[in-house]
Amino acid sequence: MEKKNVKSVAKNKKAGHDYFIDETYEAGIELFGTEVKSIRAGSVNLKDSWCEIKNGEIYVNGMHISPYEKGNIFNRDPNRSRRLLMHKREILKLFGLVQQQGVALIPLELYFNGSRVKVSVGVCRGKKLYDKREDMARRDAKRDIERSLKEQRR
Repeated sequence: MEKKNVKSVAKNKKAGHDYFIDETYEAGIELFGTEVKSIRAGSVNLKDSWCEIKNGEIYVNGMHISPYEKGNIFNRDPNRSRRLLMHKREILKLFGLVQQQGVALIPLELYFNGSRVKVSVGVCRGKKLYDKREDMARRDAKRDIERSLKEQRR
């Protein structure tokens, strides 16, 4: 299935810093109308969100969608848990992966695919402090190399 008209709304940058991302899955999300309008306005935060599997269904927790300013009585709780829409076999596969030690499901990105809101869910393993330092050192070294190449081209 090809992605058409994909527009990214929010990314979880902290996930790349705190976790090794092994696999990613695309999931739909169950929302109400005012939440979709609020997402279109860009008022969503994925920073401290995570996914959990309960009763054969997958939910995202901690995702903050600000109330829509013109939504009055139709606005929902901004931090409520929202159901993700995935195939049953994918959920069972993820459930098996989560049972392993140190594996978590983290929402990585929220985006529009056409007119539908989609969530990219990552199967992640936690990084230790030395892994984070190693990544920062690698990033700094790459930046220094780029600077020196740019200066040489002049």
